[in-house]
Amino acid sequence: MAPVAVLKVATTPFEGQKPGTSGLRKPVPVFQGEHYAANFVQSTLSCIPAAELQAGSHTLVVGGDGRYYMQDAVQMIVRMCAANGLRKVIIGQNGIFSTPAVSCVIRKRSAAGGIILTASHNPGGPNGDFGIKYNISNGGPAPEGVTNAIFNYTKTIKEYLICPDITVDLASLGTQTFQVAGQPQPFVVEIVDSVEDYLQMCRDIFDFPTIKALLATIKIRADAMCGVMGPYVRRILCQELGASADAAVRCDPKDDFGGHHPDPNLTYAADLVNTMKTGDYELGVAFDGDGDRNMILGRGGFFVTPSDSVAVIAANCDCIPYFQRTGGAKGFARSMPTGGALDRVAEGLKVPMFEVPTGWKFFGNLMDAGKLSICGEESFGTGSDHIREKDGFWAVMSWLSIMAARKASVEEIVQTHWAKYGRNFFTRYDYENVDAAPANQMMANVEQLITGATFVGKEFSHGDKTYKVAKGDNFTYTDPIDGSVSTKQGLRIVFEDGSRVIFRLSGTGSVGATIRMYVDSYETDAAKQKLDAQVMLKPLVEIALKLSQLRELTGRDQPTVIT
Repeated sequence: MAPVAVLKVATTPFEGQKPGTSGLRKPVPVFQGEHYAANFVQSTLSCIPAAELQAGSHTLVVGGDGRYYMQDAVQMIVRMCAANGLRKVIIGQNGIFSTPAVSCVIRKRSAAGGIILTASHNPGGPNGDFGIKYNISNGGPAPEGVTNAIFNYTKTIKEYLICPDITVDLASLGTQTFQVAGQPQPFVVEIVDSVEDYLQMCRDIFDFPTIKALLATIKIRADAMCGVMGPYVRRILCQELGASADAAVRCDPKDDFGGHHPDPNLTYAADLVNTMKTGDYELGVAFDGDGDRNMILGRGGFFVTPSDSVAVIAANCDCIPYFQRTGGAKGFARSMPTGGALDRVAEGLKVPMFEVPTGWKFFGNLMDAGKLSICGEESFGTGSDHIREKDGFWAVMSWLSIMAARKASVEEIVQTHWAKYGRNFFTRYDYENVDAAPANQMMANVEQLITGATFVGKEFSHGDKTYKVAKGDNFTYTDPIDGSVSTKQGLRIVFEDGSRVIFRLSGTGSVGATIRMYVDSYETDAAKQKLDAQVMLKPLVEIALKLSQLRELTGRDQPTVIT
């Protein structure tokens, strides 16, 4: 076998290749531009610490959610890994790997890290979005120290290395070996079953026979939204656990997600919501494009907010063998904007509680230090220390475990939870693709207002409700493990009764700005706990909109999505 040549390609930097909370996301045509994707991949490969590469046997895991341009990107990454001296790349068959599965495989195979090709819940297709994210050796998203190094490299890059003559058969399971010119060891590409390692991990976490017995008595509906989770739903829920074939909906991955927005919320998963309203199914679940997010619905379309979902799982973690075996939960954590339901469980169970910025990487240090077991974000992300990513399928399996152990419906489980811990009414308003200038102006105005010397103690009223300010700030987080400080993580207004209003500019969009407004209010009165959240939160929502002048500055009378 003749050695393949390594080519040095001259290039110049592109502006704006700064990874966000989950990697670099841009429209597909941007990534398709000459040198654009290669620049970012070379910057990533060049910033992997040598010690990590050595400890991980110079092996990377690569895969993605099947969106448009993914297969081209996989081939490019393989060629660049070979040229940069990597010894092995592990790829999901046809390039397919859910984000949780990549984290699982990195940890199981002791790899140096992984590259995930996804823009998560953003639309796909030729004019949709694409993304490249680097995960470190613990399986979690790269921390800010690494992403900052990658960004700095993109600003000075002059060349990248590539083996243009390497082409990998992504469909055939097994190994493919190449000899790279000037390198003493062969370069190996291993194509693996996309589901198998993840399935074996699930077997170790959950009681499959108990869940299978439950699924023999109830009907469920699992909507993969034409994303990566289709193979996982069919293989695990249907083949392994016996759910009927018609439980799997939109389970063929498509590079444009069937023309839909692969975001599992009440707006973009409306088909599932309407199906659940028929009352024919006991549990409805939806996943996003790369499988790390989930939505939980009960019979009749009963919606479980992500803030409630993680709290219920935490309160009932004794139903999951993994936690039984490891001595129960070590700690809980949520992202700062997430409703405070998990805090109540932590207090009740006397378990340490952490509040971190948005971005799953902030949970990783706590998990690696043995201080965190279960965590979640209001943006439909839930997970535990079994891996270092949010894990939509894990959340579904957790709910099935709880339903089987408690012998109760989703709605009964949630209402029992409220009766014990109280209810945090929570909503999020998303204003997508807002012009950046007015969005930034709004945030600057709010920050100036809430950090002013006279803001604490102010009262705001709407209708018969009055709220008195206890605190206003721009959230700063000091990592209790490594001491790193993350500033400007979201504007918080905390009222004396514990209610909160939060404003953030999202880091997951690719065009313009996405303003997110979060409203959270705690209620102990059992007579009010079953009322509609939007009705209960209306006064706080109106106060927040008036205080921020969001409507006036952006010209948006209504949000794009309400959850």
